[in-house]
Amino acid sequence: MNKRDIIVEPCTYAIFGATGNLSRLKLMPALYHLELEKKLPESTKIIALGRKHISQEEWLDTLREMIESKARGGINESAFEQFCNRMHYFQGDLKDKEMYQQLKHLIENHDDYPSNSAFYMALQPTQFGTVVDSLSDVGLFTENHGWRRLIIEKPFGYDQDSAQLLEKRLHKRLDEKQIYRIDHYLGKATVQNILVFRFANVMMEPLWNRNYIDHVQITHSETLGIETREEYYDKSGALRDMIQSHLMQMLTLVAMEPPSSLEAEALRDEKVKVLKSIRPIPQNAVHAHAFRAQYTGGMVNGKHVGGYLEQKGIPTTSTTETYAALKLYIDNWRWRGVPFFLRTGKRMAEARSTISIRFKQPPQHLFRDTHLEQMKPDWVLLGIQPYECLKIEMQVKEPGQTMHTRTISLDASLGSVAQEYDAYEDLLLDIIRGDQSQFLRFDEVNSAWGVVDPILRVWAMEREYIHTYPAGTWGPRATQRMFDKEDQYWRHSLEPDSKE
Repeated sequence: MNKRDIIVEPCTYAIFGATGNLSRLKLMPALYHLELEKKLPESTKIIALGRKHISQEEWLDTLREMIESKARGGINESAFEQFCNRMHYFQGDLKDKEMYQQLKHLIENHDDYPSNSAFYMALQPTQFGTVVDSLSDVGLFTENHGWRRLIIEKPFGYDQDSAQLLEKRLHKRLDEKQIYRIDHYLGKATVQNILVFRFANVMMEPLWNRNYIDHVQITHSETLGIETREEYYDKSGALRDMIQSHLMQMLTLVAMEPPSSLEAEALRDEKVKVLKSIRPIPQNAVHAHAFRAQYTGGMVNGKHVGGYLEQKGIPTTSTTETYAALKLYIDNWRWRGVPFFLRTGKRMAEARSTISIRFKQPPQHLFRDTHLEQMKPDWVLLGIQPYECLKIEMQVKEPGQTMHTRTISLDASLGSVAQEYDAYEDLLLDIIRGDQSQFLRFDEVNSAWGVVDPILRVWAMEREYIHTYPAGTWGPRATQRMFDKEDQYWRHSLEPDSKE
């Protein structure tokens, strides 16, 4: 069924942690843009829950500040007024049982608030269990009148064991159909376009296998440091923060088999099959398949920045990785023997997310007696952010009598409109629609933890040394050892000839 055919019912959106960074940077701007585009059902209400003792007027002033920095084309006063009319600030302590009774009374005893309710946990993961138990104890997950849904942000646990414990706690209170595990990467237009590119173009699918593809690279690099997240980040690190969630999800979309339909369960079934087919990494092979490093001082965007250990609140003995790279193999018929390289890092040369797919060289060297004996490989390049694009690089002959080639790029970029659109807008609307296709099922989360857990255990035992790289670079050059062939290298750019 097309999303446009789904009847979108009004609901009460209760956002826990409404004054926090996630709400400020993503949720409130996304909800405002849905308002601007008239996509929110008319009688939908938004409850902003926070600890701060502020009035409704003070909250609306804070809300304006949140929207001003993110609003496309500036604030539309008419849309913002309508947005404010939906909004109610609700102060309370998450540990206060009485607060949940008051919340229930507000939602269920006031005709202005739709009985359909979505509860968004924009909170620290350690708070999920307490809030879910308290909401359940007062009956706010009971679907006697309308639906009730829970939205939780990553990380889903700290490792596989803690993820399983969290899942058991959630399932004591809710059914799986009520749980929306959000990964905003899955809402990005280019990520969704991977499925269209692969399965709607008959010329690509026959080539999408071990016979033609040399290797796949999935990169997420950031120029930013850890900002104000030092307490969380030093306990987490790059492998947990990015690879276990975002990058592993992109891997599944690149590698999955064609689903039987675009329904949520069919898509998620195929993603789980990919994750379960990833070759386990034994403890004695971790160093051959995984690499970690930490940034030191350097130049980023023309300014000197300090190293990770110079960050306030970070222990000087910390070996938490700010850069992580993995080499994975998918042991199924399609991908046997094709390496998938995943890497992410803070304080790197550029901020970008890309998928780079390199094809094998032609099997016959017809040009072995010409200048073309060492031809450049063909690539498929998908830019996720900040530039959403799709490019195919191939070789053509240069004009003239000599046999020289140059790389041309077939560009299907989505342009500036796609760059302005935030993935949270679509995902927040999907929650109201009840469409779980872009959200994670627990067996996906569990299988992804199963891939990285052996690496985390080895790294946890090695607390005396970690590789380093200067801020403003593409990470440690020693990661080149992860490649299987001399002519393989990290692809840094969407432009041709981007060899390290």
